[in-house]
Amino acid sequence: MSIRARRLANDYRQVLSEFSHSDIVSVQAVSGDPPGRYLVTYNLSGIAWDASQQRPHGVTKHVVDITLPLGYPKQSPRCVMHTPIWHPNIGDYVCIGDFWSAGVTLVNIIAHIGDMIQYRSYNLKSPVSKEAAQWAQRNLRSFPLGTKDIIPPDRGARPVIIAPETTTPSDFEISLGPIKSR
Repeated sequence: MSIRARRLANDYRQVLSEFSHSDIVSVQAVSGDPPGRYLVTYNLSGIAWDASQQRPHGVTKHVVDITLPLGYPKQSPRCVMHTPIWHPNIGDYVCIGDFWSAGVTLVNIIAHIGDMIQYRSYNLKSPVSKEAAQWAQRNLRSFPLGTKDIIPPDRGARPVIIAPETTTPSDFEISLGPIKSR
């Protein structure tokens, strides 16, 4: 069995173990034996941009397609959001570059994306969406939007927040989650 096949089999077992009874995350294996592609549905507080109102609004269902390429685990997974979301590090793809290394498991990737959805993890210095990053910079006091741990903290992902040293006050504050002072 190849390294990739062993890793895919281990990831699949871990995914089943961690998420088979979760009310926060639902994971569906889409293709491969062992699976190399998954659809992950999150029931978490997040936001999407309302173009007609020119402001964000709350959303609670998020669907991500995660594909583990032929070069996996040396090559990072390809993660694509299928539902609208307003986040500095999510656009045409979900940027996991600040988090990814070959030793990171699929369970950790799924948990990290959950943290991103809740604005527990974001990088304002290297955004995929500059508009969302500018908006987030003006609204730092509104984050995180949610506090749900996808997996217990002692076993999984840790939030990654890379924000500028200074904050800019704003007239707009979103009220979708607890407000923490910095």
